[in-house]
Amino acid sequence: MITGAIFDVDGTLLDSMSVWDTIGEDYLRSIGYAPRENLNETFQTMSLRQAARYYQTEYGVTLSIGEIVDGVNGRLADFYHNRAQLKPGAGEFVRELSRRGVKLCVATATDRPLVEAALARCGVLGYFEDILTCTAVGAGKDEPLIYREALERVGGNRSGVVVFEDALYAARTAKRDGFPVAAVYDSHEKRQDELKTLADIYLTDFSDFDFFWKFASAL
Repeated sequence: MITGAIFDVDGTLLDSMSVWDTIGEDYLRSIGYAPRENLNETFQTMSLRQAARYYQTEYGVTLSIGEIVDGVNGRLADFYHNRAQLKPGAGEFVRELSRRGVKLCVATATDRPLVEAALARCGVLGYFEDILTCTAVGAGKDEPLIYREALERVGGNRSGVVVFEDALYAARTAKRDGFPVAAVYDSHEKRQDELKTLADIYLTDFSDFDFFWKFASAL
């Protein structure tokens, strides 16, 4: 039986992946450097601090990691504070899980103030035990540390704590570490067939709570 749920934010709870499509390249240009690659793809598995280190090592950016993170966050702040929206049905889904006694935690690569602002404005922040970020735990989602720390927040056995992810690499990390995985469709993940095969349950959206609950009740 499900006792806890760990939610990714961008592409899972929030319809927000579009803002990340060009942020890496736009920021680099804003500080006077020309990108040599598709930075969106390069940064896909990185936290903001990891991306900042990449700017330093690969492009010779002389700003500190803190200054780079602040600069990128400044460009993102308006979106998360004022425009980011929950995916259709996500709010009702979260509220119903909470109503049924499931403890919830956020695990995200996006910095906490941005996530808090968006979730608070969308009316769901109070349903989560905590918001964990890759920066705070010191590892990206190519490692399982953030899921392990989220498990400590919600309690229970790993087999009863479902990880919700839209990105294949993150879902794979959670699955390899023994968590049941609910894959959530987002158009930015191009490897949907692989994601479906990997996941324990695949959600095209959050509209059918009963479909998920039947799966979760059997854990």
